[in-house]
Amino acid sequence: MTSATRTRSAMLMPAPLCLKDPGLLPAGRRPHFRAVSCRVNDYRAIEAWMLTTERKALIQRMLQRDGRFIGKAFSKEIGVSEDTIRRDLRELAGEGLLQRVHGGALPASPAMADFAARAGLASPAKVALGRHAARLIRPGQIVFLDGGTTNVQLARALPQDLRATIVTHSPSIAVELVRHPLLDVQIIGGRLFKHSIVATGAAAADAISRIRADTYFMGVTGLHPDLGATTGDPEEAEIKRLIARQAAETIVLASHDKLGAASPYRILPLAAISTLVTEAGVAAEVLHGFHPLAVETIAV
Repeated sequence: MTSATRTRSAMLMPAPLCLKDPGLLPAGRRPHFRAVSCRVNDYRAIEAWMLTTERKALIQRMLQRDGRFIGKAFSKEIGVSEDTIRRDLRELAGEGLLQRVHGGALPASPAMADFAARAGLASPAKVALGRHAARLIRPGQIVFLDGGTTNVQLARALPQDLRATIVTHSPSIAVELVRHPLLDVQIIGGRLFKHSIVATGAAAADAISRIRADTYFMGVTGLHPDLGATTGDPEEAEIKRLIARQAAETIVLASHDKLGAASPYRILPLAAISTLVTEAGVAAEVLHGFHPLAVETIAV
């Protein structure tokens, strides 16, 4: 092979892909592996062609493995343009399979389904989180309960002899509290956001601004060390921010699948949240990212 031929072949071959786990490559493909100096047990796979569907599947597997995806590095590794990777990410985000962020992507929150779909999935983790949170409420307190299926479990777990004031903009929460004779329940009205079954809009914001609460149990669809608390609707995010400003402390109840995930609209940075309550068994490296918070873990 002449020098010119070798040069032309090198130009046609995409840049090598450095993977910690060669199992991330699309099933059925037979790349040639050789050990490289990336890290011990890393491999470099050279593929002449990768279909769009295979590339998207690899993006999802890498995102699942690493918890984040960096588009620029990946485009260099597999020898395609950044525009191609951005298009892949845009299409995957449109299918709800990831959340695009500057420079790449994060896992999409599994809690983006509407309330009706989530209500049928009362996981043991949500029940346990609700019961634990109910024990944090003290007699005489003014507590704001956000909407969401975990807070429904909290409402159900409140003791019958509790004397406290519960404020909520969620009809679903209010209905659960009907059976608690000693609770003073105040309902915030406004335009109903049907996806989450909560009140939003100017009327809700005005009513919330007139209340000072001891504790706010805030619902989120994602909680990420860099992006903070996120949700799927801008108006809902604004209402949550307002409630947090009106409360002395903000507590987030989050099952493990919300940790490290993200949704389109930011609510608050981690520094504005007092306490995170999650289930035991979450990996230490995942919890380490939430060190600004007081973290409580409970057995499920």
